[in-house]
Amino acid sequence: MGDGRWGGADRWRSAGGALGRVIVVWAVSTLTMLILAGLLPDFELQSADGDTFTRTALTAAAAAGAFGLLGALVWPVIVRALLLVPALVLGLLVFFLNGSMLLVALWLIPDGRGAANPETAVAVAAVMSAVASATSTALAVRDDDAYRRRLYRLTGRTRPRASHDAPEQVPGTVFLQLDGVGHHVLRDAVADGLMPTVASWIDAGHRLTPWRTDWSSQTGASQLGILHGSNEDVPAFRWYEKDTGRLMVSNRPASAVELQRRAVHRTGDGGLLTVDGASRGNLFSGGADQLALVLSVAARRGPRNRSRAGYFAYFSDPANAVRTAGSLVAECGREIFQSTRALLRRETPRVSRGGTYPFVRAFATVVERDVVVSAVMGDMLAGRTAVYADLVAYDEVAHHSGPHGRDTDQVLRRLDRSIALIATVAEHAPRPYRIVLLSDHGQSPGETFEGAYGLTLKDLVRAGCGLPVPRRVRRIGRGRPRTESGGGSEARDAARDALRLALHRPVDETGESAKELPARPSEPLVLASGNLGLISFPDVPHRMTREEIDRRHPALLRALAHHPGVGFVLVASAEHGSVVLARDGVEVPVAELDDGGPLAVFGPGAARAVRRTDGFPHVADIMVNSMYDPATGTVHAFEEQIGSHGGLGGEQSHPFLLSPPELSPPVGAGEELVGAEQVHRVLRRWLRECSGPQVPLEISPSTGESESLLPVDEPVAQDKNR
Repeated sequence: MGDGRWGGADRWRSAGGALGRVIVVWAVSTLTMLILAGLLPDFELQSADGDTFTRTALTAAAAAGAFGLLGALVWPVIVRALLLVPALVLGLLVFFLNGSMLLVALWLIPDGRGAANPETAVAVAAVMSAVASATSTALAVRDDDAYRRRLYRLTGRTRPRASHDAPEQVPGTVFLQLDGVGHHVLRDAVADGLMPTVASWIDAGHRLTPWRTDWSSQTGASQLGILHGSNEDVPAFRWYEKDTGRLMVSNRPASAVELQRRAVHRTGDGGLLTVDGASRGNLFSGGADQLALVLSVAARRGPRNRSRAGYFAYFSDPANAVRTAGSLVAECGREIFQSTRALLRRETPRVSRGGTYPFVRAFATVVERDVVVSAVMGDMLAGRTAVYADLVAYDEVAHHSGPHGRDTDQVLRRLDRSIALIATVAEHAPRPYRIVLLSDHGQSPGETFEGAYGLTLKDLVRAGCGLPVPRRVRRIGRGRPRTESGGGSEARDAARDALRLALHRPVDETGESAKELPARPSEPLVLASGNLGLISFPDVPHRMTREEIDRRHPALLRALAHHPGVGFVLVASAEHGSVVLARDGVEVPVAELDDGGPLAVFGPGAARAVRRTDGFPHVADIMVNSMYDPATGTVHAFEEQIGSHGGLGGEQSHPFLLSPPELSPPVGAGEELVGAEQVHRVLRRWLRECSGPQVPLEISPSTGESESLLPVDEPVAQDKNR
């Protein structure tokens, strides 16, 4: 009886405290509204004849109360109705919607004493929401129970019921992927004080372990391997499949669904997160039932698509919505300022950052970050067993600003604050959590291939095939390079020699005909994945051999292999199986490859990575890896990116894994962690250590569900958005 009496007293005390906080927030909101009415001429809280201060204060209190109630009752309904609106559009609509609610609140005031024009209403509503949120947070910080309740509310969760008979809680695990942050970048950020939270973890004994990617050093291959245990037959970020006639692009929903389906079929397992898991902001689900911003389910229509539900959980709180919308506008302004500064200072290398890019960057660094972090917080408060979340901010900015510099330093600071917030919320979760940081790849700096040599990889391929090329390419072939960059006069001369070879179109020295090939062959399809290029001939149903390519286009392979911007070329051979071609006539059969010879500059493991990719069913007819300069760490991307990843060369191949000391070491002493599939096995082992043996609950999505969305027949076209 005594326990019940004290429990009842605690409940009354808690209810009284909550009521007190509501009154304080209401009072502060009322005062804020009075101040704004005094400062803004187009915002009125008095009748035309004027009112006493008491009457004006009552009007402000009524307006603040009405605005608060509308935010609590109507705003969630509005957000749920707008779930199908693109997130970027929703972010821009937030200010308008919030201002509209204030106008409605003013309209509800008796005697029509409240009035504001629409522009002023937007500003007043934004300030009111921010002040109410800040006040509520400040009051909750002093009370752990209140703080937990606020976290539950902000993340759209309900407090789990405590069970007196429940066993001792085993730890949950949160995997936070810092997209594109390489091992070297993380170490420098810690040393330079940019990431104090991560630095404190390392000082406390966390293990920082580098790992090596596969040849395809990009999120599609790495995350598929990490979450689903297999990235077999993923040769690049984008590639052409001759047997289906489809262009696969890792960040397209239809392609993501198919890649996940293949991995599930190959492994016979749903993925890393099949047991009480959550997938947030990823390309693939990992078999999780709880999803938010997951690309592989984005193609679904109707109630089966739960991926967008994360938007509702976050934006249903108007303070969250206004704060994120304000940050989005600020981030757009920051990008415009930074790109203008780079242009005025004539910083090099540099790529175009106009058009819609400021909004794309703002979505990645603000909206996606806020929604994913909120979803992870909600998962911890709900006590989920395993959570995997991807924060893409650094990767997006580094592509256009370079992986090292002030722009990316600011992003790393903000990422550290997000990590700190997640760690703080973990202290209020119903079970302990172990937080693992990791990345899927790094980024290598360098001028683009086109910026260095004045022509694109596609231009070079067309010249080697005897197809029409732009006039600027012919001028370069005659000795007038478009730019003065590209490694000095020796490199430019070598580039012109390779281009002349292609433009001269030498005849087939073997005298053999190509009767087995079409008389009018289709144009080659040239795709770029960072500094990895893929060349396919769609009219030939099989993987073309070197001999077939030489008969059809005698200059092509030589033009590619001899170009100073190309590190090496992989092509099949009827005589030698497959061969690697490089400058100075170097030819090495893949079966004889080692980490010396033409691949020596790319470091240990390069031969293994090339040999593995050569065995993929959908490897391109010609695989081209750009040059790599170990002295500067630079590569030449075949896309418009001065920070790139996708092939071999430099920091892009060296991501990291940061694990707490309670977990076993990722690998034994003196061993290396190689490939995303091995990282998957390590993460599975850690989940078993935390929770005991796990049996997948469900393979998700099922083969039938995936195939219902595929194939998606699209015309073959290059897509440079990543």
